[in-house]
Amino acid sequence: MNIVLKYGLSSLILLTSACSASVKLPITPDLSTVPQQSATRVWPTVERLSAPDGLRPCCAFGYNLKAQALGIPVPFYQLNNVVEADSLGEHHYNDSLFGAVANLMGISSEQDGLLYTTRGGFIDIAHVRDTADMTLYLFSHIWPQLGQAQTIELSQELAKRKITLFAFTPPQDEAERFTLAAYLSSYLAFQVAAWHEIAQWYGFESVPGFSEGISAFSPEDLYSNLVGARLATSLILQGHTASVAQFNVAMQTILPDALHSLGAVDASDTRFQFDMLDGNWWNSHRAAPEKFLVLKRNYLTEDDRVPTPVPGEQAQPLRLQLPSEWAGLQMQALGELQLWPGRSMKQLPAPAKYYTFRDFPALALHARVGDAVDLSAQK
Repeated sequence: MNIVLKYGLSSLILLTSACSASVKLPITPDLSTVPQQSATRVWPTVERLSAPDGLRPCCAFGYNLKAQALGIPVPFYQLNNVVEADSLGEHHYNDSLFGAVANLMGISSEQDGLLYTTRGGFIDIAHVRDTADMTLYLFSHIWPQLGQAQTIELSQELAKRKITLFAFTPPQDEAERFTLAAYLSSYLAFQVAAWHEIAQWYGFESVPGFSEGISAFSPEDLYSNLVGARLATSLILQGHTASVAQFNVAMQTILPDALHSLGAVDASDTRFQFDMLDGNWWNSHRAAPEKFLVLKRNYLTEDDRVPTPVPGEQAQPLRLQLPSEWAGLQMQALGELQLWPGRSMKQLPAPAKYYTFRDFPALALHARVGDAVDLSAQK
């Protein structure tokens, strides 16, 4: 095929799929504390997806951050970090390493960063997008075999990550089964996000030699991941995931709406909030990736959360949860993330057999105590 014709045809197909993806818009995000949405029918869904290829570069807490490499300051370089709800660009399901590279180089059509919301505190957009993608990925594997035992293997993060699904009898009603698969997917996707925070603290490095300790348990991280899980669930249950193109367009639409529902402010007000917390939650005199550029962390790993309270905020914080049960079935009896000993576990103690979400609080408590000791030693 002529190369011009080939790429012209590819563009036409992409344009057509994007247009058809927008037919059902607008979309309503479900940000009630306890999820209220359920599927009205079994919607067309994506085929089994490849796993999200790494995580988007997340943002250290703060703005206009200085940077250093191998302990040497990088001159004339600052990380802005601040974004606004209506200027987030497109969303791309992150199944390509090129996406992460494009984000790092600042040439991506996605805009990731931090913004402040009155009811959700600080939101890290990369974390929202990552867990939305993971929820869709898991749903594409769980739904076709709902009720059957299966294992979904993910890349290593200190440990070997395995999503283990147990055999069970699903509900008879098709729409109820579809809803259960969506909520089970978000439940497990959040476990993946919580483990990432733990792994970062214990020495995981996406790029060997570059510590990610600065990001571990950052105060906005897991609430942002929870928002992403909830948004992806809304898209699945409302029939906006028939294709990756449709999911991308739907995420581009639902994300700003959700942020406005949380009380998103403009960039100048986000920077004001950062300024008010300088010296308390972060240290503007330190450079990334120094760990204690971030002074405030949230070590809670549960999926029933409120945003980390910001001093002086008068708005009522929005508590968000994932269902612990659906249709009379307990989520923890249906599947779990298992963390088996890996090739290089850094500071992570070896488990007796494997870790699950039941071990997360103890691992996080150890991290909290360790950080408190290290911070005291620096004063």
